[in-house]
Amino acid sequence: MKNKTTDTRLLLEKIQAGDKKAFQSLIEEYQRLVSHIVFRMIHNEADREDICQEIFIKVYQNLRGFRFESRISTWIAKIAYNSCINYLQKKKTPLFDDHAAGDETIENFSGNYILPDSFTEERDIASRLQIEIAKMDIQSRTILTLYHLEEMSYTEISQIMDVPQGTVKSYLFRARKKLKEKLMSKYQKGEIWYTDI
Repeated sequence: MKNKTTDTRLLLEKIQAGDKKAFQSLIEEYQRLVSHIVFRMIHNEADREDICQEIFIKVYQNLRGFRFESRISTWIAKIAYNSCINYLQKKKTPLFDDHAAGDETIENFSGNYILPDSFTEERDIASRLQIEIAKMDIQSRTILTLYHLEEMSYTEISQIMDVPQGTVKSYLFRARKKLKEKLMSKYQKGEIWYTDI
């Protein structure tokens, strides 16, 4: 952990000294994290790339303000989360609306998705989960992404979302419960594993 912090400090010093390759390295290391957050929170595909670019511009502009009080991944995730919240507020999109994507069918998400009776094994289970998570409200799909895909702790998610840890646990519990109910209502027992949710 100490080495990682030292490496990060050196990288940030290089970026602040104007090293473009160092900043490119930072982008490459954290673009997956930023994309996960943006793609979970923003449904409008046309705006996603712009928002991702805007996030890394903000990261660059605010690097001097990073005090190593958290992991840099948490700090970048917080910038990404706040950028998405600002975008959604401008669009007047509700964060806890269960019906935000409720009228969307499986076919609406991608021409590459196949119907439930054609699904096979783990890859198809992952596809079902992705589809169902995408249809949940913004906060639910964001917290599921941070916890399960990014493997962030309650403390990190609390810092990113600026809510108490107890609230994070409550959001996560509700989101997992909702997801499990959706899956159980759509798919027969044995078709999908619920223990991973």
